[in-house]
Amino acid sequence: MLWIKALHIIFITSWFAGLFYLPRLFVNHAMVLDAQTPNQATSDQLKLMERKLYRFMLPLALLALGFGLWLWLGYGISGAWMHAKLTLVAILVCYHFYCGKLVKDFNQDKNQHGHIWYRWFNELPVILLTAVVILVVVKPF
Repeated sequence: MLWIKALHIIFITSWFAGLFYLPRLFVNHAMVLDAQTPNQATSDQLKLMERKLYRFMLPLALLALGFGLWLWLGYGISGAWMHAKLTLVAILVCYHFYCGKLVKDFNQDKNQHGHIWYRWFNELPVILLTAVVILVVVKPF
């Protein structure tokens, strides 16, 4: 089970790298679009980067979730902290798919948010990761 745990941590770390970086691309993209003279070449490059990163993130997320499920079933872990953790994981999955919607919006030139909104949006995975790590390590309840 230690190999499964190691793989789970590796894929979670990789998935979170994408969850941290993709919204940062959104910040930059929104800033380009908010400029007085938007640069189409830069916008097109950001669209490409966003699409490629998002496509790469999905297998990472699935592997992280799959190995996590394997650990959960293998160890039979339960408790209130686990229910809280699984709720946060569900929120992360929703966040991931909402990022996909935002990639699509940018790709179709239908972005509806400014760079400040994306700066706040970018903080959510940091907060969720902090809470999940505390729940897993400290098991406060």
